[in-house]
Amino acid sequence: MSLAIFDLDNTLLNGDSDYLWGRFLVELGVVDGEWYEAENQRFYDEYNAGSLDINEFLRFSLKPLSEHPVETLNAWHAQFMRSKITPIMLPAAHALVDKHRDLGDTLIIITATNRFVTGPIATAYGIDNMLATEPEFINGAYTGNVTDTPCFREGKVERLNTWLRKQGQNLKGSYFYSDSHNDLPLLEMVEHPVAVDADDTLSQHAKMRGWQALSLRDE
Repeated sequence: MSLAIFDLDNTLLNGDSDYLWGRFLVELGVVDGEWYEAENQRFYDEYNAGSLDINEFLRFSLKPLSEHPVETLNAWHAQFMRSKITPIMLPAAHALVDKHRDLGDTLIIITATNRFVTGPIATAYGIDNMLATEPEFINGAYTGNVTDTPCFREGKVERLNTWLRKQGQNLKGSYFYSDSHNDLPLLEMVEHPVAVDADDTLSQHAKMRGWQALSLRDE
């Protein structure tokens, strides 16, 4: 049994759930719209450029979770799933996940986006195992802080290695599917790295290394 690891944003999804959640909050009118929209875009651009300060971004993105009751947040998220996420879930991504499931592989999503945003998306793909950035939750409320190492770049490697030790698993025969050069540290670790609708930097790297490349986007 091998491990099939999937990045989420712009890999299994035709879009970025973290960025879309920020825009959704602007649409709801629960954040300072003009400023929040600009900052959300700035962080997304920095992520794509490989210059994101993950701790600065998490202070920004987790703050709204600390300002509202969890019941309200969950109701918003249900609306977010219907209006923003379901339309960008890719049929070919479902098929890829199902292929590995049918092979008996262990499925896991690993994502820098926080678990509040991504947990229900993993469930919608039928994937029980997920490593994500963990927002701190104390006494029934989010604090705006993060627990554990953010699941980003080398943090994905650290978090996965910890998970592997706890599960008694290894990376023999493993696959990792990702779109982003930010995931190069983990892509370099697995036996079968796959560039999925890759950004330019990852695409060039994959060609040099002879890695598999594929698209899950509708033709």
